[in-house]
Amino acid sequence: MKLEDLKSLIRDIPDFPTKGIIFRDLTTMIKNPEALHVMGEELKELYKDKGVTKVVGIESRGFIGGSILAFELGAGFVPARKPGKLPSVTIKKAFAKEYGVDTIELHSDAITPDDVVVLHDDLLATGGTMEACYELVKSMNPKKIYINFIVELTALNGRKNLPADCEITSLLKY
Repeated sequence: MKLEDLKSLIRDIPDFPTKGIIFRDLTTMIKNPEALHVMGEELKELYKDKGVTKVVGIESRGFIGGSILAFELGAGFVPARKPGKLPSVTIKKAFAKEYGVDTIELHSDAITPDDVVVLHDDLLATGGTMEACYELVKSMNPKKIYINFIVELTALNGRKNLPADCEITSLLKY
């Protein structure tokens, strides 16, 4: 199985979570062991020589690829969560999504100035969630930040909402 074969395993769900949205359901891809392995290998290849020390996965689907990437790189994993889900002192950022407003939080001690960080989420749509997560991580002054997605919906131009000075990668583009 090759990277482009993964697209055939992603299910489209119209009008979810609201009317007019076509939801790209990656659960149909990641339940396939070979596809999950290919995804993990492709993620590792992108970052294996970049000195990554932490991977921040965005709730909740970003936990899947983010954990795999952290494991493959020998890096730590940091969950970016919805409000009230983290048990210690947090920092937070509100942001607009394509179908509402949300907030993301990180533990205030999750990232240090010595860290090289990959921010990971399953899908780039409008970029609001990742932009908020980037701003939180940037406020912790790490050495370097990379941004990664499994899927990018190019027609929504989400990259324009992300920092121009940050390397952004996506495994699959629609």
